[in-house]
Amino acid sequence: MRIALTFIVATLVCVAQTKMTVAQLRSFVRSSIQLKHDDQKVAAFLKKVQLSERLEDREIEDLEGQGAGPSTLNALRVLREASAKLSAVPAAVVAKPPAPVVIPPPSAAEQERVLAQVRDYSLAYDQRLPDFICAQVTRRFYDPTGLEFWRGSDTITAKLTYFQNKEEKKVLFINGSYQDIDYEKLGGATSTGEFGSLLKEVFEPGSHARFAWERWATLRGHRMYVFSYRVPREFSKWKLLYERSLEDVPGYSGLIFVDKETVQVMRVTLDATDITASFPIQAASTKLDYDYASISERQYLLPLRAEIRMRSGKTLIKNEVEFRMYRKFGTDVNITFDTPDALSADQLEEKPATTTSPSSSKPAPVKP
Repeated sequence: MRIALTFIVATLVCVAQTKMTVAQLRSFVRSSIQLKHDDQKVAAFLKKVQLSERLEDREIEDLEGQGAGPSTLNALRVLREASAKLSAVPAAVVAKPPAPVVIPPPSAAEQERVLAQVRDYSLAYDQRLPDFICAQVTRRFYDPTGLEFWRGSDTITAKLTYFQNKEEKKVLFINGSYQDIDYEKLGGATSTGEFGSLLKEVFEPGSHARFAWERWATLRGHRMYVFSYRVPREFSKWKLLYERSLEDVPGYSGLIFVDKETVQVMRVTLDATDITASFPIQAASTKLDYDYASISERQYLLPLRAEIRMRSGKTLIKNEVEFRMYRKFGTDVNITFDTPDALSADQLEEKPATTTSPSSSKPAPVKP
C-alpha cells in the first residue's frame, strides 16, 4: 500500500480576472477555510474575481460563520458592492437543504458485531477475488496555487491484470494516444494497493487500529454504518515515496463505510496524520470506493474509484482513478480498452442519513 510522487515543475499563469458564479465563490472560500489558507492571500485572489451573479449579505454571513478571515470578508463585501446590479441567484440554487434527522447510533453490541464481521471479511478479501482483467483509468490534476483550481495533467489508461492475488499494470494510452511504457516508470503521482492490501492493513491485528462509532450515512442510495479509525505511526505500513528514492511511513486515520444490509465495506478513507516534518510531501490522503461488478456472471465486490491527494509546499496533486470493464482473466482473452467517460458525481456522493429507508437492491456478496 503506497503512494508515489515525482514532481514536474509547473509555471503559474496569472489571469487578470476570474469569472465565478456565487456557488463557485462559496465553494472556493469554504475550501480555503478547510485547508487553512492564508487569509490575505485568499483576499488577494478574490480581488481578481468577477462575479456573474449578485452576492447577497446572507452568503457573506454564512461564510463568516464558517471561519472566513477578516481580509477575506472585506474582499467579499467589495464583491457584494460590485455585483449589486447583477441578477440574483435563482432561489433553487441558494435554498438550503432540510436539516438531517438525528438517528440514534447502533448499540455497542451491534457495533462490535459489525466490526468483527468486517474484520474477518477484510483480512481474507484478496483471497476471495477471482483472476480478472480490467481497465484502470487515471486522470491526474495539479494546482500550483494551493487553492484547488485544478488543471488537467494527463489521462492514463492501463490494463490491470489480477492473477493469483497479484496485480500487474500495463500502460495502453496516455491522453488517448497509444504508449508502450512500464507503469512503474511513469512520472508524476501513482498509487498501488487498491486490490486488497489497503483495506487488509487497516484491520490487520499488527496495525493496532482503534475504531470508534462516527455516524450514519447514505452512500449511493444505501444506509451505511460509518466508523472512524486510527493507526499509529509505529505500526503503519502505508508508504509515501518521493522521486522514487525518499520514503516515509506515516501513521494514518480515516473512515470505514459499511453497508447496513450486506455488512460489506463500500468506502475506506486514509489521511496521513504525522508525516515526518522534513519530508517533501506535507499531506496525503486516499479515498477508495467499492461496488459490485459481474465477472463470469457472478457478482463480486471490487474497487470502483479511488481519489488520491497530496501536497508539497503549496502545490496540490490529485489523481482520480477508476476501475472499469471487469472481465475474467484467461490466456485466450483479448480485450481492447477505450478510455471511458468519468463516473458521474451521483455515483459517488455521500448524503446525510435520514429516517427514510434507503434502497436495498444490492446483490448478495460472493462467499468463499
